[in-house]
Amino acid sequence: MSRTTSTAIPRSTVATMAATRRNVLRGIGLSGLAVGGASLLAACGGDSGPATGSGATVKFGINEAEGSGPAYDRLKAIAAAYGKESDTEVKLNAVDHNTFQESINTYLQGTPDDVFTWFAGFRMAQFAEAGLISDVSDQWPIDGLNDSFKQAATAPDGKQYFVPVSYYPWALFYRKSIFEKNGWAPPESNNDFMELMKDMQGKGITPIAFGDKDGWPAMGTFDILNMRLNGFDYHMSLMAGEEKWDSDEVKGVFETWRTLLPYHQADPLGRTWQEAATSMGKGESGMYLLGTFVVDAIADQADDIDFFTFPELDSAIGADALDAPIDGFCVASAGKNQEAGKAMAKWLGSAAAADAGNAGADAPFIAANEGASTSSYNDLQKKSAEVVGAAANIAQFMDRDTNADFANTVMIPSIQAFLKDPDDIDGVTASIQEQAASIFG
Repeated sequence: MSRTTSTAIPRSTVATMAATRRNVLRGIGLSGLAVGGASLLAACGGDSGPATGSGATVKFGINEAEGSGPAYDRLKAIAAAYGKESDTEVKLNAVDHNTFQESINTYLQGTPDDVFTWFAGFRMAQFAEAGLISDVSDQWPIDGLNDSFKQAATAPDGKQYFVPVSYYPWALFYRKSIFEKNGWAPPESNNDFMELMKDMQGKGITPIAFGDKDGWPAMGTFDILNMRLNGFDYHMSLMAGEEKWDSDEVKGVFETWRTLLPYHQADPLGRTWQEAATSMGKGESGMYLLGTFVVDAIADQADDIDFFTFPELDSAIGADALDAPIDGFCVASAGKNQEAGKAMAKWLGSAAAADAGNAGADAPFIAANEGASTSSYNDLQKKSAEVVGAAANIAQFMDRDTNADFANTVMIPSIQAFLKDPDDIDGVTASIQEQAASIFG
C-alpha cells in the first residue's frame, strides 16, 4: 500500500481514471543487467553515467523482491532485454511488494531510482499533482498503446505521467481438476453460487480462500459487491468522496458481505494472500477472489487454474463491471538521469518489452501493447483478455481509484474492523464517513 500525502485533485476527476467501456482491451489487447536485492526501499548508489546511449546507466526500482516468483522474473527479464537492446546498464533495485508500497512516498522525496513500477489511476495522479513523478508526454504516442491506455496514463492536467505494460482481472479463481472431480461448474447465477458454496462446505472444503493480513486484498471484495449491488457509477462516485459511506447503499454492501463471511476462511487477518492461494492450491478451499497474479503463488498449478466473474446480484445492475488494474511505470522527478529514465519508460511500453516479460516467466501477464505476441499465452491469459474486453465498465481497484490516504489510513483498518466484528456495520460505516469528510471535504 502507498502512504502518499493528500493532494488537491478535484473529486470529479477520479471517475475519469477508470476506463469505462474499455472494449479496446479486447482480444489480445542478461547482458547489461546489474541485479541487487534490497531489504529497504532505497535507490541504488553511484552516478547515473551518460544520459543515454553506450555506457549509460538507468536505475530501475521494482516492487518485487529478488527470487519472489514469476512477477520478479518478468521484470528482471524486461530489464535485461532493455539493457541488451539499448546498450544501457540497468541497475535493478528489487524490493518486496509491501515494503515498496509502504515506503514509496518517502522514497520519491529522497533519492529515488530513475524509473519505478507503479499503477494507473488516482495513485499515479496524486504523485503527478505532488510533483513526485515526471511528465513523460514527450514519449507519447507509444506504438501499440491505444487511446484508452493513453487516457489511463493521463493526469487531470492533461499530461501523461505513466507508461502501461499490463493489466489483469479480479475474479473467482478455482482449480479445474477439483471442480471436475466434484461435478461442479462455474455458477451462472447467485442462486447457483450459493448452492455451490453449500455443497463445498458439505464436502469439507472451505468455499472461499481469504487472507487480509496484507491489508489490501479484502478491498477487492468490497469493490465487486458494491459494483454488483449499487452499480459502477455509484462505486466510482463513492471512491471520489461524492457519496456518503454511512448511506443505506454502503451498509447494504457490508450486510451482504456479512452473509458471505461464513463461506470464507476464518481469521483472515492472520493470513497473507499467498497463504490463502496455497490453501486453494491444496484443495482446502474451493475458490479465491483475487487477481490473476494468484498464479504467482501456485505457479506449478497454473494449467489447472480457471476463473469466473462474480455473479449478478441485482438484475437492474447486471454483472458487466469488474476490477482490472493496469500496471506500468513512472519516471521519478528526483531521479538523477531523466533522459535515460524517459527513454527506458517509453521502451517499457513496447511490444518488445511485453514479449521479453512473457518469455521470462511462466505466469499470466496480459500485455497492454496490442502488438505484443500472444503465441505463448496460456488459456488463463487468453480468457483474461477476453473477459476484460467484454466488460462494459472497468475499475482500477479501491486503492487506485480513491485518495491513497483514505485507502490506507481509513479503509484498511475499517475493513479489518468489520472482519473482526461484522455485526457492527453502523459503527464501521459511521467511522468511515467521519474520516472521509475530513479527507474529501
